[in-house]
Amino acid sequence: MRILLVASAFNSLTQRVFAELRDRGHTLAVQLVAPPALGDAELRAAVRRHRPELLLAPMLRSAIPPDVWSAHPCLIVHPGPPGDRGPSSLDWAIHEGATGWGVTVLQAGEVLDGGDIWAEVRCPLPPVGKSDLYRNEISDAALAAVLLAIERFDSGGYAPRPQHGPGWDVADHTRPYFAQALRRIDWTSAPTVEVLRTLRAADSRPGVLDELLGAEWYLHGGHPEDELRGEPGALIATRDGAICRATTDGAVWIPQLRPRRTPGGPATFKLPAVTALGDRLPPLPERPAPLERPANRRTWSELRYHENGQVGFLRFGFPGGAMSTGQCRRLLEAYRYACRRPTSVLVLDGGRDLFGNGIHLNVIEAAADPAAESWANINAMDDLVAAILTTCDRLVVAALGGNAGAGGAMLALAADEVWCRDGVLLNPHYKLMGLYGSEYWTYILPRRVGGALAQRLTGRALPVTAAAAQRLGLVDRLIPCPAEEFGVETARYAALLAASPHLQDRITAKKAARERDEAAKPLRTYRAEELTVMRRQFFSPGEPYHVLRGAFVRKEPPVRNPAHLAAEPPAVPAVRPARADAGPTPPGT
Repeated sequence: MRILLVASAFNSLTQRVFAELRDRGHTLAVQLVAPPALGDAELRAAVRRHRPELLLAPMLRSAIPPDVWSAHPCLIVHPGPPGDRGPSSLDWAIHEGATGWGVTVLQAGEVLDGGDIWAEVRCPLPPVGKSDLYRNEISDAALAAVLLAIERFDSGGYAPRPQHGPGWDVADHTRPYFAQALRRIDWTSAPTVEVLRTLRAADSRPGVLDELLGAEWYLHGGHPEDELRGEPGALIATRDGAICRATTDGAVWIPQLRPRRTPGGPATFKLPAVTALGDRLPPLPERPAPLERPANRRTWSELRYHENGQVGFLRFGFPGGAMSTGQCRRLLEAYRYACRRPTSVLVLDGGRDLFGNGIHLNVIEAAADPAAESWANINAMDDLVAAILTTCDRLVVAALGGNAGAGGAMLALAADEVWCRDGVLLNPHYKLMGLYGSEYWTYILPRRVGGALAQRLTGRALPVTAAAAQRLGLVDRLIPCPAEEFGVETARYAALLAASPHLQDRITAKKAARERDEAAKPLRTYRAEELTVMRRQFFSPGEPYHVLRGAFVRKEPPVRNPAHLAAEPPAVPAVRPARADAGPTPPGT
């Protein structure tokens, strides 16, 4: 089917719908609707150009014009169950403490979110941040609803369910935009559970507007703290760039802040809270969390390590998936600690949300010398990836419960095995930021998929589903499960791998393969070649990287529809290439 995706941004959900429909053989194009440059006129032109059989809007902040939806079938993905209407569906659900929610695919019409229903899928809402839910439970439900709606539409015989009449038994629940006045936190009276719910309903966008140290800030993210205490509202500690703020009955960790935009000033962007506050921050105790700590501790830190028999689990989680120079160095230190432990399998566990997205563009943008900070950051990433590539006394598994892109994808692919939840997307490219890339990608990608496909993946700059990545050889194990169960499934497969009678043979073969590769072309040569190009892109005038980075971190609307999204890309190959260095098949594959 010829489908035109209409979206306000090529965000995680739009990418997933795009990649999943491409896998299923549909002919796709994408038209962004992002005023002022990309508005209704550009949408009409795209419809005339592509002549789609169906328009599908996975994430759209504005209405489709009547002359378009009246002439062409237009389906809207709404992140709420039937009867729910309005622009802040998920915000309201989290605010009200809902434990279950849903996604509805409905036909565009005169009443926003009031069109006939083509599909609906329910989902749980665990107590995590909105962006995490959006990329996991909501994304899973949205994809299932989209596939069902397309199947019904394609059949030609399905009558969608009107949201009115005698067969409609759901109350109309139209709610307004969730404004900052509704997000206000009264630190003198609000308990921790209420503060967390408010922060989680706004963690990535738009944040919670608050006053702190004489200025206005948007607070982004919130995690409970079970030991530290202080006067409600007071800042009481720091950790890994985050601040800890006391509540009436406990405390919460806030990882990121964004200053309020001044009238007429440039757009602001999120930074680690300590970095954002800068000289405003009074002296506070730094309270590092032990890398190994009891499972029942309710606190936050970016890193955690635990063992189960012969398996070590190094868990990390960075807000937004970006990794600054300091974060890369802390993760490398933790990795080296894990490698000193007497285990035979080491799992790099990115948790249930984003595994990683490479260097920290926001921190770089805020640096006094962005080029120098870019250079420091990419070298810190390279040091981390090099440590993984040269670990030859155990098997290293990258467990992706969430998406990975750019350097974060290469970090995962440096492992001996890559395990992915079936809802994960990979973006193994750097092109859209005007970068050649490093992290040894010129070694890592070709050894998995061959040189030609490596160039195609990095050149086309399109998302790849976990299933397609497995067919290509990027992923070794696909784990079909809800986001909440990924950790349990990963631990189960890791235990099987550690108990395999072939494990030691695989470790021996891995060491021999690394020695052969090093003799043929040392890792330092790959790194030097990559960084030669990166240095020019960081430090030479006229390179697009700095302009693209500034637009990205400030969320500037696009001025044109991206060329790589405007036409149907070639389908991914259906056959997984053989890997010359592959060892015996692990149990359960």
